[in-house]
Amino acid sequence: MHTTSSPPVPETPRRALDARLCLLANRWGARHTVGAFFALMSRLGDGVFWYALMAALAVLGGVRGLWAAAHMAATGLVALQLYRVLKRRTKRPRPFRACPGVIAHLPPLDEFSFPSGHTLQATGFTIVALAWYPMLAPLLLPFTALVAASRVVLGLHYPSDVLAALAIGSGLGGLSLWLVAGIMPPMV
Repeated sequence: MHTTSSPPVPETPRRALDARLCLLANRWGARHTVGAFFALMSRLGDGVFWYALMAALAVLGGVRGLWAAAHMAATGLVALQLYRVLKRRTKRPRPFRACPGVIAHLPPLDEFSFPSGHTLQATGFTIVALAWYPMLAPLLLPFTALVAASRVVLGLHYPSDVLAALAIGSGLGGLSLWLVAGIMPPMV
C-alpha cells in the first residue's frame, strides 16, 4: 500500500467532490473482499482479459474474428499513445499522493492520474468488440464498468479521471468505427 503526499492543489467545489467521492470509494475498498475483487478486476483490465478476448476472436471467429481482433488491437495502440500523452501533459497527481486518507491498494503502473488508462482502453475495446459481436454486451459492459470502478476504489484515480476516460474512450472507439467503415467487411 502506498501513501505519500504532494503539494496541495487549490480546492474548488468540483475538486472537493472528486476527492470526497474518491475517499469514500477507497474506504469501501479497504474491506478485504471488496479490495480483492476490485484488484482482480483491475489486473484483468491491465490487458490480460482484452488480449485473451482478441486471441479467442482471432482463433474462433474465422476471418471476421481476425478483423475484429485487429481492429481492437489498432484501437488499443492508439488509446495507449493517447493516454500516455495526456498523462504527461496534465501531470495530475494520483489520489493516494494528494488526498489525505486515500490509500493505493495496488501499485500504480505509471505516475499520473488523468485520464484512467484502464478505463480509456476498456471503453475503446468494448465499443469496437460490440460493433463486431453485439452478443458480447452482457460480458463486456459489466466488465468495463467494474474496471472503471476499480480504479477509484483502489485509490489510483479520481472519479473525474474515470469519467473523462469513458468519454475519451467512447470518442476513440466511435472514431475507429467510422474510420474503418469502408475498409473492413460488415461488422454485424
